[in-house]
Amino acid sequence: MRRSVTVGILLALPMAFLALLLLRPELDVAWEHHPSHFWLVLGVALVSVALGLATNSAARQRGDARVFLVSLSFLSSAAFLGLHALATPDVLLSAPNTGFVIATPIGLLLASGFAATSALPLEVAGIAWVRRWEGVLRWGLAALVAVWAVASLTRLPFLDRPFPEEAPGVLRGIALAGVALYAFAAIRYWSVFRRRPSVLLLATAVAFVFLAEAMVTVALSRSWRISWWEWHALMAMAFLVISLAARREYRRQGSVTGAFGGLYLHATLQRLESRHAEALAELAHRLDAGEPLAPVMARLGAEGFTAEELTVLERSARELSRVDQLFSPYVGPALADRLRREPDLAMLGGTEREVTVLFADLMGFTSFSEGRSPVEVIEMLNSYWAVAVPLLAEREGGLIERFAGDAVLVVFNALGDHPDHALRAARAGLELRDETEKIWAGHAGWPRFRIGLNTGPVVVGNVGAGEQRSFSVVGDTPNVAARIQSLAEPGHVLAGPETAARIRGQVELVSRGERALKGKSEPVELFELIRLAAWGV
Repeated sequence: MRRSVTVGILLALPMAFLALLLLRPELDVAWEHHPSHFWLVLGVALVSVALGLATNSAARQRGDARVFLVSLSFLSSAAFLGLHALATPDVLLSAPNTGFVIATPIGLLLASGFAATSALPLEVAGIAWVRRWEGVLRWGLAALVAVWAVASLTRLPFLDRPFPEEAPGVLRGIALAGVALYAFAAIRYWSVFRRRPSVLLLATAVAFVFLAEAMVTVALSRSWRISWWEWHALMAMAFLVISLAARREYRRQGSVTGAFGGLYLHATLQRLESRHAEALAELAHRLDAGEPLAPVMARLGAEGFTAEELTVLERSARELSRVDQLFSPYVGPALADRLRREPDLAMLGGTEREVTVLFADLMGFTSFSEGRSPVEVIEMLNSYWAVAVPLLAEREGGLIERFAGDAVLVVFNALGDHPDHALRAARAGLELRDETEKIWAGHAGWPRFRIGLNTGPVVVGNVGAGEQRSFSVVGDTPNVAARIQSLAEPGHVLAGPETAARIRGQVELVSRGERALKGKSEPVELFELIRLAAWGV
């Protein structure tokens, strides 16, 4: 609030200065210097032309109606200001020309109309209309400037009389209309700035205030007086503010189209975000697949992406790929791929789902760890995990919910994409047993895996808080799998009755009788998995 008040006071200072000059006419002294006037006006006009061309280029590349209308505002004020420069006596013309003298308020009025239109909340129909008539508006403006120049030089009847010292009523009416339009545009751009802070949006709002004040000063000032020079200074300040903001954004964004991004319509920003996201995803995918980027970069360039944008996209894709390679192993390939396709999966909350849980633990791990260095223990674990992880997660599609030192908990159908989850878990358990037994046979004294399987309902989802969360499986099913595992012999796989019922006929099973499990009121029959059936999958 304090900042808004400060800005308001600073913007009101030019009007306070004008009021002082009008109330104290003796202070509004005359200073007539034709070369200074010519080069000041021409310089401001050239700056405005440069801004108009830059915004027009950004508008054409992005198809943005608002930026196009802003470019017309700059170009119309610049063109008529350039004509005003011709009114300077003894520079290009021998005497003042009324048409060129009053060109500035005419140009400012026209520019205020474009500015106010650009500030409207353009919907789809309005955007389409502006884009359809872009050529007519652009060439129509050029034709109007040319007609005004010819009419001024030929001194048509309404332009053949000297311009009065004090502005006539019609000119003050023009000024009033322009002030109202610029004020509307400034307020609208300020409100957009409050919702979507951008240096260029703020600069545009400030510039429109300066131009509104310039119109007031044009209508109330006297030629070659300080008050008359004030409106020239106000126009210079308006375009200087926007130029500095655009230069800052250009240096930050690296492109003309990026520099004027703060002015884009919300629909344009959404389209750009979608377009850039699709391009970035394609580049990252090719990097992950080890494919060259050159063909995609060439195609994107042909589709209108600038060289600066392509550089940023390539750099971002490489960084995204690097981060993906760093963090994917922590969530597993199945979950990582699903998160890429469905980002909402990362939201806190859960879904009830039927799964099969595999719990594997190294029996004798504690005694093995005693008297051995941590390096030896880690080497043993990594030897086992190097074999276990690919077959559990990649070959059979299980989700490794967590490692707990010498134990691993794997969930099949955690993402709801494996209706044959019990069979997948059974195959994974048998493969894990066989592969790790081969490693154990070559390392006397290493602990051996015992494996438990259990099928049942769980809640699958993210638990934690906004800053720290974990993809977890919650329910009794994992607990029972752990207790079944604790009853298995080293090098053996045990399963609960529900799992056994689902894989019977596909896996050779041997009943190991009913066993008491902690938390269960009745004994539970357990089954040992021997091998896949000869006719199994």
